[in-house]
Amino acid sequence: MTDVTSTVVRLKLSLLRNGLRQSGGRRAAFVASAVVTLLFAALQLLGLVLLRGHAHADAVAVLATAVLALGWAFMPLFFPSGDETLDPTRLVLLPLRPVPLVRALLAASLVGIGPLFTLVLLAGCAVSVAHGAAGYGVAVVGVVLALLVCVALARSVAAANVRLLTSRKGRDLAVLSGLVVAVGAQLVNFGARSLGSAGLGELAPVADVVRWLPPASAIGAVHSASEGAYGRAVLQLALSVAALALLVGAWARTLTRLMTVPDGSTLQEPDSTGRGAPSGGGPGRLLPSGRTGTVMARSLRYVWRDPKTKAAWVTSLAIGLIVPVFNALQGTGSIYFACFAAGMLGIQMYNQFGQDTSAFWMVAMTISSPRDAYVELRGRALALLVITLPYATLVTVLTTAMLGDWPRLPEVLGLSFALLGAMLATGAWTSARFPYSIPQEGHRNVAAGQTGLAWIAIFGGMVSAALLCAPVIALTIALNVSAGGEDWTWALLPVGAAYGATITWAGLRGAAPRTAAYLPEILTAVSKG
Repeated sequence: MTDVTSTVVRLKLSLLRNGLRQSGGRRAAFVASAVVTLLFAALQLLGLVLLRGHAHADAVAVLATAVLALGWAFMPLFFPSGDETLDPTRLVLLPLRPVPLVRALLAASLVGIGPLFTLVLLAGCAVSVAHGAAGYGVAVVGVVLALLVCVALARSVAAANVRLLTSRKGRDLAVLSGLVVAVGAQLVNFGARSLGSAGLGELAPVADVVRWLPPASAIGAVHSASEGAYGRAVLQLALSVAALALLVGAWARTLTRLMTVPDGSTLQEPDSTGRGAPSGGGPGRLLPSGRTGTVMARSLRYVWRDPKTKAAWVTSLAIGLIVPVFNALQGTGSIYFACFAAGMLGIQMYNQFGQDTSAFWMVAMTISSPRDAYVELRGRALALLVITLPYATLVTVLTTAMLGDWPRLPEVLGLSFALLGAMLATGAWTSARFPYSIPQEGHRNVAAGQTGLAWIAIFGGMVSAALLCAPVIALTIALNVSAGGEDWTWALLPVGAAYGATITWAGLRGAAPRTAAYLPEILTAVSKG
């Protein structure tokens, strides 16, 4: 057992180390993401420590633990995380029993930035409610127990969904799950905003229930022990222990099934009709001829057929609509929130080559010059615009109608178009500069060793896009604050549209030479998974 555990832990460390050895850019991205994550964790820890002695510190602590557990359960399925050691299907041919394998994978799961971030936050939650020797003693046990429950929950859910996420039949359920996560995240956001105006006292009724649900019950036990309620503390710890045992048992049963039952989830009758394909007949006839139309058809087919691409699109579409509409329904929204739709959909331009995975070599064979690369990138950008332009316009008009602020419709549309153009431009550049693999097998959305690279590419590109929009934003502010300037805000619509188109063209032109020159490096990066 010990040998298996140490071997798997060393395997994960080797995968991380070898991934970082590939290039200095990956090392820099990993270090930067680690620093940002740990800095955020330190700030959260400081805030939780400052809550010591507050009347509702226990409510914040148990609810924060519950939110962490929810994040561990669902986020790894839809956001970059994970590595090969956490995909049990890669270990099917090895002579390993489920229980030792679960123990080994659980130990390997505790290695990484994510578990360290969680440990820091759980420690802050425990410290915020711990008082006396008994409280601190239970805190040590409670923090470790809560961390193990979070990790076991994540891995059991991930193992149960490995075949779902790789199954063509399960793609619609995966999309629905992504939508649920998107909606749930926004509900948490709006709840936090309401809490900010109502006070921490509003948390008490919910916390009274959550403190009995693992792993929050482990932190609740710290508060109970600090108050001298030792019987209640023991019961709350017992609930977390029982939850850990159930999760490990469920995980072991899932591993047994994965290792002994053949996967027939992808078997299906061949479809000779070609329905659902965006090329050929039907809407495909509206696409341009030549390479541009071919690239657009391929990109749209990915959106329709690939489970992970489809889930990402549906999630972005949902959040892009939910944020402005929910704010408008609450009466606290601004019409400028409609730009969120363009921003969410513009993210889909990032890592364009990663969605091709190892099949990118077929695309690379057709690129022999910057001109070829430009046409390839242009086709992918146009495919996104087929969806994003009408959708961003629809969300903007809907938000305007709900708020009744029709005079601002032209300027918000102009800002949306400019933002979309900036994100297409930066997305084309980051796709060539920071490509990363999206593994088609398992629950991961980025290959091991590339997580930091993915976050740097996405957030760095978003910051760059915001900076590129600065001229249009400055013009909008100037017209709204100057005397008589509001009479000219209608001009922001053509200005924003023209600026977005120009910056998109410039971004594609700028990314084309690098794409053509670094095809081998891009192919290596996107084929890693």
